[in-house]
Amino acid sequence: MQNAWQPTCRLEYLRLRAQILQQIRGFFSARNVLEVETPILGHACGTDPQLDFFSTTYDLGYKKEQLFLQTSPEFAMKRLLCAGSGSIFQIAKAFRNGESGRFHNPEFTMLEWYQVGYNLVDLMTEVDELLNFLSAEYLTLQATQQFSYQEIFLRLTGLDPLGFSYDEYSAFASSKNQPEALTLCGKDHNLWLDFIFSHHVQPSLGQSGFCLVYGYPATQSSLACVNIKNPKIVDRVEVFFKGIELGNGYYELQDAQEQSQRFDTEIQCRQETNRPVVVKDELLISALQQGLPECSGIAIGLDRLLMILTQSASIEEVLGFPIQRV
Repeated sequence: MQNAWQPTCRLEYLRLRAQILQQIRGFFSARNVLEVETPILGHACGTDPQLDFFSTTYDLGYKKEQLFLQTSPEFAMKRLLCAGSGSIFQIAKAFRNGESGRFHNPEFTMLEWYQVGYNLVDLMTEVDELLNFLSAEYLTLQATQQFSYQEIFLRLTGLDPLGFSYDEYSAFASSKNQPEALTLCGKDHNLWLDFIFSHHVQPSLGQSGFCLVYGYPATQSSLACVNIKNPKIVDRVEVFFKGIELGNGYYELQDAQEQSQRFDTEIQCRQETNRPVVVKDELLISALQQGLPECSGIAIGLDRLLMILTQSASIEEVLGFPIQRV
């Protein structure tokens, strides 16, 4: 391709990206949140059954070691929190294998931050403030909406996400002319939730402004605390705009033993579904044993945010050089 050397985004979008990064740094500086930088390469990686990873070989001559590119700076940042860093944020590159499309590039830019002493409600308030601050010059938005996962799932599907009924879920899929869901999901509650949410809930979220969905089913706990009042849900929040997922955050799990068990469960799930082998982050477990302060944190995809601010149809329109041009 003759012009493949050129960037795919407008130069004005490069300037907008620089402006947004400057505004983010100003936002957190005013709140005394420390900017940090952690390694992109590590000996361990996440265990999420839905993610694939990039790896490389570290050749020392006398031995070789496998290293992974981070899918998020989360684990290293939590080690800093355990070491007493206080509230922190980072703007970092992250990498996810096999992800390419309208909203995906295998290399992308992520904003991640952790506020010590914040619960999930505090975090949601700050997310709302930041996103509306960054969007003020570019979008006319209605007030941010907030829904519990159960509330919005019930409203849009008539199904209770906290109580699994295979007959009801399969009947719903059949009524929507999606019989493939029966094969894809089987009798796995979590797979059914992902399928139905992505097809019948998420597209409706955030049509006139940002939307925060909180209180996810406990089967989708990841690194979030189980809710004290309702053990069927976890203190997790996701951010959406016009059906696009922008961010995923938690009131962070502090229990090292519980976190290790969750990693083991995810590793077993990966083995059962023949996903690539991963390495559990024992350094994070050791840090959690030392003690993670009470905190909440979230990661937001900045490339997707730029898509929204520029009303771009594809992530390529806001990247200098997407994967096809590197």
